[in-house]
Amino acid sequence: MEFRQMTYLVPICGVAALVFAWLRSAWVIKQEAGNEKMAEIAQHISEGAMAFLRREYRVLAIFVIVAASLLSWANSGNPASSALIGVSLVAGAFCSALAGYFGMKIATKANVRTAAAARKGLNPALHIAFSGGSVMGFCVVGLGTLGLSGLFLVYTRLFDSGAAQADLLRAVTVLTGFSFGASAIALFARVGGGIYTKAADIGADLVGKLEAGIPEDDPRNPAVIADNVGDNVGDVAGMGADLFESYVGSIVGSLVLGVSATTLAGESYTPALVVLPLVLAGAGVLVSLAATFLVRTGEGGNPAHALDRGTFGAAGVMLVVVWFLAHRILEGTYVIAGTEFDATGVFFATVAGLAGGVAIGLITQYYTSEAKKPAQQIAKDSLTGAATNIISGLATGMRSTALPVVVLVAAIVVADQQAGLYGIAIAALGMLSTTGIQLAVDAYGPIADNAGGIAQMSALGAEVRARTDKLDAVGNTTAAIGKGFAIGSAALTALALFAAFRATVGLEVIDLANARVMGGLFIGAMLPFLFSSMAMRAVGRAAFKMIEEVRRQFREIPGLMEGTGQADYAKCVDISTQAAIREMVAPGLMAVIVPVVVGFYDTAALGGLLAGVTSSGVLMAIFMSNAGGAWDNAKKFIEAGAHGGKGSDAHKASVVGDTVGDPFKDTAGPSLNILIKLMSVVALVIAPLLV
Repeated sequence: MEFRQMTYLVPICGVAALVFAWLRSAWVIKQEAGNEKMAEIAQHISEGAMAFLRREYRVLAIFVIVAASLLSWANSGNPASSALIGVSLVAGAFCSALAGYFGMKIATKANVRTAAAARKGLNPALHIAFSGGSVMGFCVVGLGTLGLSGLFLVYTRLFDSGAAQADLLRAVTVLTGFSFGASAIALFARVGGGIYTKAADIGADLVGKLEAGIPEDDPRNPAVIADNVGDNVGDVAGMGADLFESYVGSIVGSLVLGVSATTLAGESYTPALVVLPLVLAGAGVLVSLAATFLVRTGEGGNPAHALDRGTFGAAGVMLVVVWFLAHRILEGTYVIAGTEFDATGVFFATVAGLAGGVAIGLITQYYTSEAKKPAQQIAKDSLTGAATNIISGLATGMRSTALPVVVLVAAIVVADQQAGLYGIAIAALGMLSTTGIQLAVDAYGPIADNAGGIAQMSALGAEVRARTDKLDAVGNTTAAIGKGFAIGSAALTALALFAAFRATVGLEVIDLANARVMGGLFIGAMLPFLFSSMAMRAVGRAAFKMIEEVRRQFREIPGLMEGTGQADYAKCVDISTQAAIREMVAPGLMAVIVPVVVGFYDTAALGGLLAGVTSSGVLMAIFMSNAGGAWDNAKKFIEAGAHGGKGSDAHKASVVGDTVGDPFKDTAGPSLNILIKLMSVVALVIAPLLV
């Protein structure tokens, strides 16, 4: 089959994913939404979430238009690229934003329906929550594959001058703009969503739990609606944009490396290495879609087992599919940067990526789970106060970086040995090939969390809350594993994009004896610290305003603590929204501007910058995400009855630790994943201008 004919199948897979997402969303909407009180609470959450998204997208639209215009102008006279790169940027940003919009729209409808279904049983509630999450997952992979493959087909026809390899290289170079657009939206969405959710969470916890002594998700707490809105904008739309960007970036990195090494040893030019990543992405969509039907459980069953069946079942089937497709598409031996490889090498590189993602997820789960020793040790250290709780949490986060880095190094070395730089790119794609179901499982978590909050605020009873708590506990576990996949895929994707940048500009060696390279290395290593500081300070400023507002309402609204007064939820939602929109701009612009400035100063220095930001950023991301997760679950362990339970001194200390950990795990930590990829993709996009 001719390569263009084979790539026609990929958009069909993207359309299939979008049709499936539409069917799932239609089914979710048809389910019972509960009583009038439940519907009212859900309406508050939905309105707050969608209002934030609209305001965020208005700001981002300005950035996208300006960036696309500048990029098109810069490339208009460059024979190696095209002004159409600006069109690619807009398309990537639009697809990412559209996926976030649809995913969060359904998530805010699935939460109340999950709570309503929990009155009947565990399996109906699980089915609705997972179906709501699957809309996010399949919108991401559907729009990603459809957008990329559609533009690829258009550009390969548009740039058809008869010089096959040169034409294909030009088409793929222009396609890097799609990844840039997706990355820009992802960073702003992650930072903005993280600031929003943590400002509300900190305000609700510190004033509601510690000062007022009321339970979590109590309707008397003015910040409770903003907190539930934050779960959606941070953990649904934010995580969706994060994985959309990783998914697209891994494909684009593979395409650039593939087209630069498409010379079959001893034979004529072939585009097989460019076709393979697109076909693997399309196949992964279908495998993920089929695996969703494995997610079922009985009333006494464990939802975690049902979700694991879907996730790991998809990974297992995908390995078989990769073996078949690699041997079907690739023929003979290929050469890239002096490394020879064949279809079998590509297969084992994919295995390395998938195995690495699973291993990092499981390690993350160990260090953050309330059932494991690290979080329980933090809980024990809370007996002597908040200071020892924080010391213990920091130590746990630092220690948790060791094993994931060893796993990453092993995956990189194996992938490189099997298929060179192309193998590293394919390993990243292998880790993300089943993003559809991975993200469905991850987005399930905040839906279950919201369902529990709605059940609590609607006074549905202990039996219903027990079911939603069971679903929520599983969601915490899936979130930990999802963050592990996000970190691992970020590292491999950044390496793939970095390798593609080096191949484009011809940077064969990064010489540490070169003062400019060393300067770039140090600046790159510093940026994750500066970026994290900006994000955490933003959370602190927003949380300060939230705390003052919650205290004011408790103080001034008659009967609020007694349950006869009505909290002003809208005011707290507005505080989080304004803070998130205002504070997300500076960190996002820094990530875009710095590599451009350094790149035009010196190409080798930009190589050093990318090496520094990748190594430092991966370690910081693991440390912050795991420390925050461990603090959170140490608090939950105490709330379950350990060390005096709720209201004890140990519990109060653990709440302080959890508050410190909130911006670690939900704002700065996840955003670092995007920072390292965005800076690599910016370097790749401007690479034709640096040659």
